[in-house]
Amino acid sequence: MNIYAPEQIRNIALAGHSSTGKTSLAEAALFLSGQSSRLGTVDEGTTKSDYTEAEVSRKISISTSLLHCEWKNTKINILDAPGYADFIGDAKAALWATDNAVILVHAASGVEIGTDKAWGFSAEFARPVLFFINHVDKEFADFEGVLGALQEQYGQGVVPFQIPVNQGVGFNQIVDVLQMKLLTYPADGSGRPEAGDVPADLQDQVEEIRERIVEAAAESEDELTEKYLEEEELSEEEIARGLKIGIVNRTLFPVLCGNAFQNIGTDLLLNFLVGHMPAPPDMPPQSAQKGDSEEAVELTPSEGGSLAAVVFKTISETVGDLSFLRVYSGTLKAANESYNASRGAVERVGQIYVLNGQDRQEVACVPAGDMGALIKLKDTHTGNTICDRRSPLEVTPVEFPHPLIRIALQPRSRGDEDKISTGLQRIHEEDPGFISRYDPELKQIIVEGQGELHLGVVLQKLKQKFGVEVDTVEPRIPYRETITGKAEGHHRHKKQTGGRGQFGEAYLRVESRGRGEGYEFEDKVVGGAIPRNFIPAVEKGVVQAMSRGVLAGYHIVDTKVTVYDGSYHSVDSSDMAFQMAGSLAFQKAFMDARPILLEPIYRVTVTVPEKYMGDVMGDLNGRRGRIQGMDPEGKFQVIRAEVPLAELYKYSTSLRSMTQGMGDYTMEISHYEQVPHDLTQKIVEASRKEEGEAVEA
Repeated sequence: MNIYAPEQIRNIALAGHSSTGKTSLAEAALFLSGQSSRLGTVDEGTTKSDYTEAEVSRKISISTSLLHCEWKNTKINILDAPGYADFIGDAKAALWATDNAVILVHAASGVEIGTDKAWGFSAEFARPVLFFINHVDKEFADFEGVLGALQEQYGQGVVPFQIPVNQGVGFNQIVDVLQMKLLTYPADGSGRPEAGDVPADLQDQVEEIRERIVEAAAESEDELTEKYLEEEELSEEEIARGLKIGIVNRTLFPVLCGNAFQNIGTDLLLNFLVGHMPAPPDMPPQSAQKGDSEEAVELTPSEGGSLAAVVFKTISETVGDLSFLRVYSGTLKAANESYNASRGAVERVGQIYVLNGQDRQEVACVPAGDMGALIKLKDTHTGNTICDRRSPLEVTPVEFPHPLIRIALQPRSRGDEDKISTGLQRIHEEDPGFISRYDPELKQIIVEGQGELHLGVVLQKLKQKFGVEVDTVEPRIPYRETITGKAEGHHRHKKQTGGRGQFGEAYLRVESRGRGEGYEFEDKVVGGAIPRNFIPAVEKGVVQAMSRGVLAGYHIVDTKVTVYDGSYHSVDSSDMAFQMAGSLAFQKAFMDARPILLEPIYRVTVTVPEKYMGDVMGDLNGRRGRIQGMDPEGKFQVIRAEVPLAELYKYSTSLRSMTQGMGDYTMEISHYEQVPHDLTQKIVEASRKEEGEAVEA
């Protein structure tokens, strides 16, 4: 395997909506460059990047694959990222780890939610973008319409560099505007076209597009602008320089086209990547933190620099974890000791591989700017930085999207709790977009992810890799209890058992506090009615009652409790007796102070095509949601609403069904507010019934 200088490397992520052909395009690139001997297909389950059982059976990408090929003495690292919304965390990490985003768009479907997500991530990380309009062979392909939608959504910096000649069924011709050539592709899928002259009827259109391209190149740099204004032309070298500057600065977003399934346009894409998209040295340097200090350093892709490599993806295998990494500085060498700055752990780097899906080739090192994979690292996970122990460096890892769905798990077999916990933790290390925890308040194992399919894949891994099966149930809602009035309660705890007795008496006053003001305890006992040493015991009893709840078994909040009187016995009083007195006095007072239930309200932002807006708003209203506003965003509408968490169970599935997979949303906790009276009654009754069943069991 050749060692490539940083300027000979292109790192790209294939991103976009599901079913736009990302995996097929990756497959075509590997075949055309000689990395594979056949053109695999998703339908047959023979592609290099979708090789797991789950991917082959579902015919979708579930996990980012690392691939590579060589083209014109340049190594192209390809991250084939999932397009399905449930695996959006992988797509975000892939765009973060690369230098270039190749966003695929369906020639018939046009701009979709996945397009916009990929664009948003590329903007967040300031990654150059190239659009590839795929499936130009489809019956309803509309290159001009899709191009117009891209320009409307992302600006006039979106410029075509190619046009399809005979789009639709039978498509096989592309005009490459930079070359001013007509390329006709054979039907055998070899991807090697014959070049000819631009058809006369397209000459004016092609010249107009080329003029726009030259203008875009000239606008990228003052020197080129001056020359173009003076001479109205630029040399080919100047055009190439100006295009790269515009692409890196995100003022120019080239548009290419093709049909990856038939290997049409793949060669033009590879040529463009090598000729015009940035290499690692062309990009702004990655920032890192030096050691334990707050000093920031810039990592330039030089082999002589200090080692800094970031793990951007982990795959758990039976023989050990497989870690995908990007080397930002220095050279990672096999059989060397390295240091995980993120976890403060020494790691022994064993074998290093370059990958094409599950195909692996061992290499001696990974130089600056390049990508590779390590196996069997002991204590290194996604987002960790590998470096030289003598010069510790840490790169801030990518932040994964917030989960959109939560479910609760119940072990099918008693005693599996530890195995489940271990398995879920390992899966989280592989996929940080998945979160699990045991919630002591709800007394449930809660798992969170991007959708039902995401969590379904997690549970499949839990069964296959860790040998445990679970049932899924709806998670309980973390309601809160509080009061709206003021009341007093009294309890005398007196017990005589033959020996030393128990005695403690407490008088309490409870009153409501403002929302979010929390709990307050005040001691107003005078004259030693309760000795000072027993006051903490009274409060402890109150706190225990508040944690257990009084109305329906949920935490009590925003309540002030005042102990103002009581009595004691010089022999029989004890901390335990006053705890009981405090707890029961509080419960009596609480129920007389007009108790209510509070429920968590989430801030929900839904993005949908305009034609689905009425259905989505009606559905939100049906979920007791309150619409806060609407804003247009290109061809989409953004709806902002506040919705109770109790009404959002499996909302991602409902939204996708309602919008034919074109809707997307985010949610975050906003505040708590009072549950309607009729629902409160149902919740209280259900809680008491559940408590009774638990006692009987």
